[in-house]
Amino acid sequence: MTPKTLLFDIDGVLAISWQPVDGAARVISEAREAGHRLGFLTNTTSRPRAAIATQLDAIGIEVDETEVLTAATAAAEYLTANRPKARCLLLNSGYLGEDFGDIDLVGSDEVPDVVVTGGAGPEISYELVNRAFRALMAGAELVVMHRNWYWATGDGMQLDMGAFVVGLERAARVEGVLVGKPAPAFFEAALRMVGGEASSSIMVGDDVESDVLGAQALGIEGVLVRTGKFSEDSLRAASGVPDHLVDSVADLPALLG
Repeated sequence: MTPKTLLFDIDGVLAISWQPVDGAARVISEAREAGHRLGFLTNTTSRPRAAIATQLDAIGIEVDETEVLTAATAAAEYLTANRPKARCLLLNSGYLGEDFGDIDLVGSDEVPDVVVTGGAGPEISYELVNRAFRALMAGAELVVMHRNWYWATGDGMQLDMGAFVVGLERAARVEGVLVGKPAPAFFEAALRMVGGEASSSIMVGDDVESDVLGAQALGIEGVLVRTGKFSEDSLRAASGVPDHLVDSVADLPALLG
């Protein structure tokens, strides 16, 4: 078997509420032994990539932080390249740490040049969302880490930031710049990170649009798993068809042959 580049979504594919999906650790271990290049792509914005790698290691899934690409890292790279001196208002639940680099975050009494949205949670109050809306109405740019509608937890599905993003865009009549999955630049950055090529790569995800179809648009083979946020309704409503549909990441070795 010719080694391939294997790209994995994390939440819903390898773990749910940071508990491992059955067979995930074995799949990653065997993939390393077979010489595959591995990359771990996540729109999770609750913790930096070093903490994500540590958490996965703690549940038996061997990951190095240099193999992890987060939406927060992509946002920081976009802002550094395109708005290096911008003052940013961040809407996010969780700690981004070093993934957000040296981005200038505004205080409560400062006017932002850019509004950046991450993940939803209890910190996303009406006051904060309204402040973002007013900044956008005044001309601030909107940078969107992801448009996920919801994510899977041990307690069931939880509403994510996508609903807030759509509300802000429609209310302020703006369109946000997407930097996480399924943005093509995000998958391209992942391939550069691991030294892979689209034609010999596979993306495994539980979100048919963001993970799988986003990757397939770049020529990456897509594998949709029936774990995490997967639902038959979302599959039927999708804008395309996954290359492969399997019950879980544990079925990947059989797919690889």
